[in-house]
Amino acid sequence: MEGEQNITIGAELVRKGIHLFALVIPIGYILVPDYIAICGVALSAIFSILIDISRFRGWFLWRWLSGLLTPIIRPHEIHGKFTGASYILSTSALSMLLFPKPIAIAAIVYIIIGDTAAAIVGRMWGKHKLIGKKTYEGSLACLVSISLVSFLIPNLPTPIALAGALAATMAEALSGKLDDNFTVQMVSGFVMLGLMALLDYEGARLFEVFVAN
Repeated sequence: MEGEQNITIGAELVRKGIHLFALVIPIGYILVPDYIAICGVALSAIFSILIDISRFRGWFLWRWLSGLLTPIIRPHEIHGKFTGASYILSTSALSMLLFPKPIAIAAIVYIIIGDTAAAIVGRMWGKHKLIGKKTYEGSLACLVSISLVSFLIPNLPTPIALAGALAATMAEALSGKLDDNFTVQMVSGFVMLGLMALLDYEGARLFEVFVAN
């Protein structure tokens, strides 16, 4: 999340490296049966939320993991908020349930790649403020990176993918107090779904995964 500069740049890079590792979600969704991918992400989300609850309540699980995780947790997360990991995992599972598979894959990829580009470029080279602590440089990095990767999304028409990339960038910049791991996926997903339905593409409906399987 660009703009929250309360952890060191080294911790930010580690955090975004872990964020990029989340690309296993869309890759797995492409390679394995849908129900296995969705169940795997949902179970991972539950485990991440359990870690957060352990942190809130001081349970043993958090005491065991705190030395490893505390340096890369943002101050607002330490003070009683769910981590970005819980948001991205739970929202990814929701995207996989709500949207047709190509849109879900795109929405998940956009938050992983776009947020990473925005945070690193904004943190290291951002000079011109856009909204709050967001910078033009960070938002431009978000837009360029996910526009390029949009061409790699399987079975998603390029105009739809590019519209989703623009929507994702705007959602990342305007997320405010909402977690962008949630807003980017939901906004870009619904924009792409709406455009596909408007242009009468086959399968452009909510919960398509249940119909397709």
